[in-house]
Amino acid sequence: MRLHRLGITAFGPFGGAHEIDFDALSTAGLFLLHGPTGAGKTSVLDAVCYALYGSLPGERTAAQGPGLRSDHAAPQTRAGVVLDLTVAGRRLEVTRQPAWERPKRRGTGTTLDKAQTWLREYDPATGTWRDLSRSHQETGEEITQLLGMSKEQFCQVVLLPQGDFARFLRADAEARGRLLGRLFDTRRFAAVEQHLAELRRAAADRVQEGDGVLLAALQRMRQVAGEDIGVPAPEGEPGEPGLAVAVLGWAATARTTLRERRTVARLALTAAEREQTAARRALEETRELHRLQRRAEEARQHRARLDATADAHQEHLARLARARKAAAVEGALDLRAAAEQAHTRARRAEEAARAALPADQAAPAARLAALARTAVGELGALASARRAERRHAELSGELARADRDEHADETLLAETADWADRWETTRAALQREEAGARDAAARADRLAALLGPARERLAAARRRDTLTADADRARAAVLTAAEASAEAQRHWLALKEKRLAHIAAELAGRLTDGEPCEVCGATTHPRPAARAEGHVDQRAEDEAHAAYRRCDAGRAEAERALGVVREELAAATAAATTAETSGLEAEAGRLAAEHAEARSAAEALHAVRHRLDAAEREHDRRLADRHAAERRAAARATLRDSLVREQAALAEELEQARGDAPDVAARARQLERRAALLTEAADAARAAEESATRLKEADARLADAAYRAGFDTPEQAAAAVLDDAGHRRLQHLVDARRLEEAEARAALADPATAEAAGRPPADPDAAADRARRADLRLRAAAATAEAAARDAVALDTLSRQATTEARRMGPLRAEYERVARLAQLAAGTSAENERRMRLESYVLAARLEQVAAAATVRLHRMSGGRYTLVHTADRSGRGRSGLGLRVVDAWTGRERDTATLSGGETFFASLALALGLADVVTDEAGGVRLDTLFIDEGFGSLDDQTLDDVLDVLDALRERDRSVGIVSHVADLRRRVHTQLEVVKGRDGSRLRVHGTGG
Repeated sequence: MRLHRLGITAFGPFGGAHEIDFDALSTAGLFLLHGPTGAGKTSVLDAVCYALYGSLPGERTAAQGPGLRSDHAAPQTRAGVVLDLTVAGRRLEVTRQPAWERPKRRGTGTTLDKAQTWLREYDPATGTWRDLSRSHQETGEEITQLLGMSKEQFCQVVLLPQGDFARFLRADAEARGRLLGRLFDTRRFAAVEQHLAELRRAAADRVQEGDGVLLAALQRMRQVAGEDIGVPAPEGEPGEPGLAVAVLGWAATARTTLRERRTVARLALTAAEREQTAARRALEETRELHRLQRRAEEARQHRARLDATADAHQEHLARLARARKAAAVEGALDLRAAAEQAHTRARRAEEAARAALPADQAAPAARLAALARTAVGELGALASARRAERRHAELSGELARADRDEHADETLLAETADWADRWETTRAALQREEAGARDAAARADRLAALLGPARERLAAARRRDTLTADADRARAAVLTAAEASAEAQRHWLALKEKRLAHIAAELAGRLTDGEPCEVCGATTHPRPAARAEGHVDQRAEDEAHAAYRRCDAGRAEAERALGVVREELAAATAAATTAETSGLEAEAGRLAAEHAEARSAAEALHAVRHRLDAAEREHDRRLADRHAAERRAAARATLRDSLVREQAALAEELEQARGDAPDVAARARQLERRAALLTEAADAARAAEESATRLKEADARLADAAYRAGFDTPEQAAAAVLDDAGHRRLQHLVDARRLEEAEARAALADPATAEAAGRPPADPDAAADRARRADLRLRAAAATAEAAARDAVALDTLSRQATTEARRMGPLRAEYERVARLAQLAAGTSAENERRMRLESYVLAARLEQVAAAATVRLHRMSGGRYTLVHTADRSGRGRSGLGLRVVDAWTGRERDTATLSGGETFFASLALALGLADVVTDEAGGVRLDTLFIDEGFGSLDDQTLDDVLDVLDALRERDRSVGIVSHVADLRRRVHTQLEVVKGRDGSRLRVHGTGG
């Protein structure tokens, strides 16, 4: 990589635009970048890093975006860097502009512009630049891929910060490991360590999970087998070797014990079954003997009770005999009772019907029937009179409706005539109101067109008066802010001058014995400058500068506010012209009053038009109603004459039909009631005569039936009759008596019963108790046998599961042991790892060994052949080994710690280490050639001879066509290095000067 040109604009301390021609500086091979402290030497290197990677090195990374822009830049100048370089055989130009708050192009205030990036490539064939990308991400990826280095590697390899390598020399193994890890990107080896550790944890989890399953199976087998199998259960934790063998051995012992228990339980069950069978047989025999003995006793007692109730039994038999004889008379009795009831009802109905007749109550049935037929004939003759009566009523209703219609039409004709007399006057008045409302609407439109502009001019005049006062106040505020800003600036500059005059005392306050001076690099300080009275420090200057910035910002804000007020005042003055506000208020008030009056009058236009249209429709409707009423009156006169003639004829017919009744309907109701009463009385009289005849016939049949059945009178036969319930009751008593007698005879005649009665009394309760105890013993033996069989089956199943799980665990445990061995080896905790080195540390140790070898070549020359750097694998710092670094002193022939080097020795040792590291990282990055290097500070600690040796080594880099830039403010270097890039600082920002290039 070779730098050709760097353009800097408003970047860091550089307020303007500057360009650095590295091709001219590189002609001599070695050039010096110098300037006073704070001038911006490091900002040049920052610009190179920002152009390539879009961010600053190290701790300055946070100062991005608007913070990169110079405070000395003009308000409209945007910060940016342009880098022209050649890398991997391609010439590229990278342009980067950070985000910034720029002033708005219109109005006041600022707006944020996003960061911009351009990447171009030079085409030698055409001699032109070709655009490649405008993307931050694409540009960064392209540069990183071509360089083969990250930003951290680039800052260590190209910019060579000596302070970092001085600390690297004195650091412990952990600190060296962190730096080397960033430079050589050993994250993949750390990832391998982590991956192996994760594989180990995963394999351990699988083994522990499988052992957990085995232990769970063991627990279930213990629950099944119990605690008294004679062999203690194995104890262990998941992951312990030998756990599966112990579990399977215990399971085999438990299975044998349970099989023996099952055999013993089966034998006990067989014995309990035989005992239970014998006890049940004895129980059945005892119960049968007890039954027979109880039966014999009950038979003797029953026979005694039957003998005591023999007379009652004979009476029941006699009563049943009389009832069987009376059954032949029962039908005649029922028939006579029914005939008597029917005759009684018929006589009562006849008496009630005759009592309802107004006359002829004692007439026979035939006479009553004839009178009923006569009344029905008269009722039929009234049907025509009923129709005439209904028609007569209809005619009366029609005549009444005709009278009402005639009165309504006469009222309508009178109202229509009166309304027609007023029509012309009403229409003329409405037409005049309509014309007046139209004129008012037109006048309101004209006044509205004048009122709007008048109000706008009035509002503008009022705003003009207000803004005039605001403008006076804003001008006074601008003057006050400008005076305060000028005073604050004078105060800040005075303090700055005073501080610069005594800057030596401030630098002396930071000196420490044994530490190099920031200015000259010396480690001894014989006469440090003392602070004078009234000394101004950095804090006071910063506070004064901050106060000036605040005052200046207030001044700018006051000027912006004044500009806004002036713009608004000009706009208001143009809108209001030069008229007075009072005159505009009077004119606007007059127009508003006239407009309101005209608008109020115009609002009645719609209502007037609606009323006029309604009046015309009403006029047409009334004329139509009048013509219709006249036509109805003519037709109604003809209809009335015909209705009157028809009604008179019907009235004469009705007078003859109703007789003495008020109307035909009343006459019909009289005839209907008379016919119904006569018919009911005739029917009741005939029914009474017929029921008397049937009662006489029933009495004769009953007397004959009682005689044939053997009874002297019908009353005796009726007394002997039993109803169904009584007959069933007596028959049940007789049958039950006969059954009891048969059972008693059978029981007394049974040989078994007689034999049982002669034996001692049986005891069924004792036999049942013996059988119950045998049942309990049988159930207990069955439960024991079933539990033993179930436990044996369950234990066999669990044993098979445990065996399957143990077989599955074999490959998992082997895999865990293999992965654990690799993980321990990579982590440095295995006994096979003799140096106890992690994999990442081992790789870094190899890189450090390469760096030490490359650095020794230059250190040997810088130290005049005295010092050599060697890499050691000794352990240091929390057990880490392989990252040790020692220096060999050829004068003494002994190795010693790098921390024992002096300040100057530490500088050239760290420089040699940095150059060696640059070579190794370059090779690691794919052999990208680094033709431009920068070395930052540290030369003040060298004596003249050592400085010559160091410059000779750096000058030798030119033989490899490299250019080296030394960043230092040591005065002696300006005499020894003739090609120089000077950074000059001033109040308006830093500037760049080039010396010794011949340009």
